[in-house]
Amino acid sequence: MDIQKVAVLVADQVSPFELGVACEVFGTDRTADGIEGWEFAVCSPDGAGASSWSGFDLAGLSTLDFAADADLLLVPTCAPRSARPPEPIVEVLRAAAARGAWVAGFCAGVFSLGYAGLLDDRRCTVHWVYEREFSQRFPAAEVDPKALYVDDDGVLTSAGTVAAVDLCLHLVRRSRGVAAATALARRMVASPHRAGGQAQFVEAPVPASAGAEDTLLAEVLEWIERRLDQPVTVAGLARRTGLGERTFLRRFAAATGTTPHRWLTERRLDRAQGLLEAGTLSVEEIATACGYSSAAALRHQFGRLRGTSPSAYRRAFTGK
Repeated sequence: MDIQKVAVLVADQVSPFELGVACEVFGTDRTADGIEGWEFAVCSPDGAGASSWSGFDLAGLSTLDFAADADLLLVPTCAPRSARPPEPIVEVLRAAAARGAWVAGFCAGVFSLGYAGLLDDRRCTVHWVYEREFSQRFPAAEVDPKALYVDDDGVLTSAGTVAAVDLCLHLVRRSRGVAAATALARRMVASPHRAGGQAQFVEAPVPASAGAEDTLLAEVLEWIERRLDQPVTVAGLARRTGLGERTFLRRFAAATGTTPHRWLTERRLDRAQGLLEAGTLSVEEIATACGYSSAAALRHQFGRLRGTSPSAYRRAFTGK
């Protein structure tokens, strides 16, 4: 989907961090970084002022009329956190989903999507603190309490507050391509891609430099990034870090929330997306550049994890 117009829905008291994430990603001029901007507004019922729970007030908000034809509607956590939002917000969310717009909830903002009836029989996630309450209120929702974020056919949900960053970068990746998402992540000094299936309980989402083992792991991740076209094994990576295989796997999972195989697959597909967006190499050449034995192997993984074919993805971004 081509996202051009983005609306953030707020009422009462809003999480300033989650609101800030939406504003940073979609409401800030990034033309200097080569990223096309979005028509953006923060909206409330009747444009009424709101406040943050950090003590400052919000004024000059747009009405929900702006959201009525937005391509993407974002719902950050608003207090009271798990209460039903004002009915005008429920109605605009339902109308948006009905006309095919994307809707996304951050953290406890996922409750608003539940109250709008948008999560029945859908995969979703929510912060682990709210999992039991959420499941009791919305028993028809298929909750994955371990996921960072879930994208179920344009209805998107994220877990903890920082996972809102991951979800927004995922939205940029889907709508503007991996190159734009990577450039934006670099500008924000954020990890360019944490897959939604990673665990919420990541000890250190980006390997830190405080300990020797974390430094070794950060170095090996950079080493892999430079050699995505080459074979990689767990045994080889463990030897490079000087750790035993079991210790290496434990440290890797603690730092990234996933396995080496899944991490490597996501990096290779990210590279493939960037090369497809550039439009200069054939699918066969891209497969080789990304470490796949054949174009068929790339097509299989691309279809399984990106939900489309390499050729269709390239056409969406280049028209060829």
